[in-house]
Amino acid sequence: MAPSACRTRSCPTWAASRRSIRGDARRLPLRDGSDSIGLRRNRLYERTVLPNGLRVLSSTMPHVRSVATGIFVGAGSRYEDDDIAGASHFLEHMLFKGTAKRPEPQMISRAIESVGGILNASTDREATLYYTKVARDHFDIALDVLTDMYNSPLFVPDEVERERGVILEELAMTYDHPDSLADLLIDRALWPDQPMGRDVGGTRESVGGITKEQLAAYHARQYVPSNTVVAVAGNVEHEEVVERVAALLGYDRTQETLPMRPVLPDEDSGVRVEIGNRKTDQAHICLAVDGPAANADDRYAVDMMNTVLGEGMSSRLFVELRERRGLAYDVHSSAMHYHDCGALLVSCGVDTANADKAVQAVLREQYGMQVGVTEEELSRATEYAVGRLGLRLEDTRAVMGWMGGQELLRNEVRTPEEVVASIRTITTEEVTDAARRYFGPGAYRLSVVGPYRSQARFEKLLAA
Repeated sequence: MAPSACRTRSCPTWAASRRSIRGDARRLPLRDGSDSIGLRRNRLYERTVLPNGLRVLSSTMPHVRSVATGIFVGAGSRYEDDDIAGASHFLEHMLFKGTAKRPEPQMISRAIESVGGILNASTDREATLYYTKVARDHFDIALDVLTDMYNSPLFVPDEVERERGVILEELAMTYDHPDSLADLLIDRALWPDQPMGRDVGGTRESVGGITKEQLAAYHARQYVPSNTVVAVAGNVEHEEVVERVAALLGYDRTQETLPMRPVLPDEDSGVRVEIGNRKTDQAHICLAVDGPAANADDRYAVDMMNTVLGEGMSSRLFVELRERRGLAYDVHSSAMHYHDCGALLVSCGVDTANADKAVQAVLREQYGMQVGVTEEELSRATEYAVGRLGLRLEDTRAVMGWMGGQELLRNEVRTPEEVVASIRTITTEEVTDAARRYFGPGAYRLSVVGPYRSQARFEKLLAA
C-alpha cells in the first residue's frame, strides 16, 4: 500500500510542516544553456536550465553516501479555484497509485524500499514536492521512479475513488486532532475567504466532487518543465545529474500554467477569534499576527525577533510560561514567510482553566519585545539560528529542499553563507522596530480549541 500523503504548513526553503509526511518520518528568468552559481570551492550548488525551461540544481557532497532527489512543482492550494480546492493534494496522492511503467502502487514503493530508500511527498499552499533519498549506487533508480510518477500517472477510476476515501479520512483526522484544528482555524482567521486561509487538502465537499478528468487536466496544466525544478544533493556530480534528468524530462512541452492567487487585503482591522468547540482536557491556542513575505527587507529582523521570543528553551515564552509559571508543557513561536505574505504565530497547550492566563502571558511577552531586547539576547539568538542552520544542512534532504524551494518560489537561491551574513547584520534596534511594527493593537488573530463557545471573552483579552 502506498504510504499516506501529506499537507504541510511550510515555507521555502522547505521548512517546518504542519502535517506528518507520507509514510516515513514553496523563478529565475528561463533561458537556454546553463550557469553555475555559488562558490565553486565548496560546491554549494550548480544550476542548469534545459532548453524546455526545466531547472536542474545540484549540490555535490562527496563526504556522504546518500543522494536526495526532489521534484518541485508549482502546484498547491493557492493555484486552485474553490470548486477544485484540494486538487493539488489529491493529485499528489494519485501519483503514487500507478504509472504506465509501474501500473500497481506497490511497484512504485517497492522500487525504492527494496534498496532501503525513502520515497515521500508533500503538498503546500505554494508548491508540491516529491522526493527520494537513497544510497549513492541507487540514484538512477530513484530518479527513474520520480520522473515516471511525474510524467505518467494513470488516474485509474477505481484508484481515484479509493484515494478519495483516504483523503476524506485524512480531513476527518485533522478535525479530530485539537492542535491540527487550531492550525486550520488560525489560517482561517489570518486569511479569511481565500485560498491562503483554507485547508491545503480542501473541504469534504470539494474533494467529494473532484473528478478524474479534473485531476488529469490539472496535472497537464501544472506539471510541465517550465513550472518544475529538479534538485539533487549528495555524492553525485552536476554533469551526471543534468545528463540523467535531460534524458527523462528533456522533452519539449509548453503550457500556460495557472497563476498563484494573490492574498486579498483584510478589510477588518479589528481582532478576530476562531473557536473550535471540543471536549478536551487542554486548550490548544494559536495567537498570530501578519508577518513579512519571504523577500521582505525586514524578514531577518523578524526571524531574530521570533527566535528571542519563542524558539528553544532559552526563549522568553518558554522561560515565562513553562519555567516560571508552569502554564504549558510546550510553548513556541514561529515565523512563516510566503510569496507575498507571512505570519508570526505562538502556539501552546494549557489546562482549559488557564486559557485566559496563557493568552495574557503571551501578549505581555510580545509587549515586552516592543520595549526592547538586549545585546546578549540578540547574540544568543543569532548563534542559535546560525548553529541550527548549519546542523540542518548536514543532511542531503535538507540541502535538496534548500535549493529547490528557493529556486521555484523565490526567484533566487541564497547560500547559507549569505543568509548567515544577513542574520549577523541585524541590530537590537531593528528587532525592536519589527516588534513595534507587527505586535500593534488590534492586529491579533486567535484560534482556541477546547470546551468554549463564546468568542467575546477572548476578544476582550486581545483588545485590552
